[in-house]
Amino acid sequence: MSTRRLSVERPAVRSRVGPGVRLAFAGAVAVGAALAVGELLGGVLPGVPSPLLGVAQFFVDYQPPGVKQLVVDLFGTADKLVFQLFIVFVGLGIGAALGRLSPKSPDLAATVLVGFTAAGFAASLREPDASVALSAGAAGAEAILGIWVLRRLVAIADVSAAGAAVAGRDARGMPDWSRRSLLQSGGAIAIGSVVAGVVGRLLLEKQRAPATAVGIPIAPIPPTLPAGADLATTDLTSAGLTPIVVPNPDFYRIDKAFIPPTVDRDTWHLTVKGLVDHEVTLSYAELVALPIVEQYVTIACVSNFVGGDLVGNAKWTGVNLRDVLAMAGVQGSADQLVGRSVDDFTAGMPIEWVMDESRIPMIAVAMNDAPLPREHGYPARLIVPGLYGYVSATKWLAELELTRFDQFQAYWVPLGWAARAPILTQSRIDVPRDGASVAAGHVAVAGVAWAPDRGISGVELKVDDGAWTPARISAPISKATWVQWLLDWTATSGPHDLEVRAIDGTGEVQTDQHSEPAPDGARGHHVIGVNVT
Repeated sequence: MSTRRLSVERPAVRSRVGPGVRLAFAGAVAVGAALAVGELLGGVLPGVPSPLLGVAQFFVDYQPPGVKQLVVDLFGTADKLVFQLFIVFVGLGIGAALGRLSPKSPDLAATVLVGFTAAGFAASLREPDASVALSAGAAGAEAILGIWVLRRLVAIADVSAAGAAVAGRDARGMPDWSRRSLLQSGGAIAIGSVVAGVVGRLLLEKQRAPATAVGIPIAPIPPTLPAGADLATTDLTSAGLTPIVVPNPDFYRIDKAFIPPTVDRDTWHLTVKGLVDHEVTLSYAELVALPIVEQYVTIACVSNFVGGDLVGNAKWTGVNLRDVLAMAGVQGSADQLVGRSVDDFTAGMPIEWVMDESRIPMIAVAMNDAPLPREHGYPARLIVPGLYGYVSATKWLAELELTRFDQFQAYWVPLGWAARAPILTQSRIDVPRDGASVAAGHVAVAGVAWAPDRGISGVELKVDDGAWTPARISAPISKATWVQWLLDWTATSGPHDLEVRAIDGTGEVQTDQHSEPAPDGARGHHVIGVNVT
């Protein structure tokens, strides 16, 4: 019996990736290359700011009210990194649109790309040390490279699209070599862009890092922790109980600077001006020649939500702020002291708070017996016990201005935050963690509580709907610092809610009425859930 072979027509082999996606890929790679060369030139050439940082700083400075709190709530101290990545993704999205536009309107696409780099150039000129000529040259290089990559990859993508159309009509389904060329060329450029961008940012960080001096002023009698100031055992520390003194690398950082400013201590000076009898300017050597003081102070960010970690305690070394103000002579009409940083950030605080003899506001030059870290304000910053950081804790301090609240609004006030903001009484459960499973029996529940500069007189814990039970608290260092607290809970099987509250040094009990951080700090009790097995 003869067998007849049936001829079966193979379906057309079509590319799974359409021409629009290929063109978008080409455009995104082109913009990524332009961004990367901007970062690389910023790291290699002093006087050429990063255009990415320039754009990011522009949006931070002109953000609408409420954006800061949303970003901090979502990302905490990673807010700056996330925001920069967001800008990169937006830029790549613009590039994708340009890639699709380029085949029909190549000149328009090139013009938009030039405008894209020009926007970065304009934003970067807000950097005080920016060189207009060098920055303009760098922006030109970004535009030229971006346009070249865009046109090259779009040309390959166009050939790829044409090849896909032919393959769609070709029953034999020949390989799409042009598509592979697009992936190889575009992928190589993308990888090179990532490497160049990372190298540029590392060089930029190194370029801006000052040589921190090793010598720090020493107070005549450095304060020491009182006995019982730390309740943390090895087990509690490993479980997550926050130490009484937070190490410098672990201390929270919230500010508007994407890269901490570079400040040369030898050329740095502090000016006191405004409503004063006479203006005063001090060099660093003249500042630290004043009597040196040391104190432990807990500072907090107003963006900290209930139970959050944007709070910390450290030992600060510096000079009494009142000593410096006395040199200039504060006029009676002044009711606000404004600290201004080298990057033009401002924080305003009430004069009566600074002048109150019950606290020691200071210009700090050291943190935890080490020179003030660059990230925390080198070479000098303000530490004012009892006030949230956004109205007091000016880093990279350059100027003190005596003024009035009705004549000047500091940086965050026009964005919806209160002009006066004492730190509220708060407490937090560190151990066990929210959602943890623990064994029935004796369970250590521990955390921290703070109310600078009123101090903490007690902490209480409630399990489910039970009664408030007093916890043991550590020996307070001072009214300006937080305390640890510890309670041995006899846990029974099942799910339980643990709720904590603190009593400040005046006897006032922490409120359970909830409020958002804006405009003057979060209120409410920290509550966690645990499952006892």
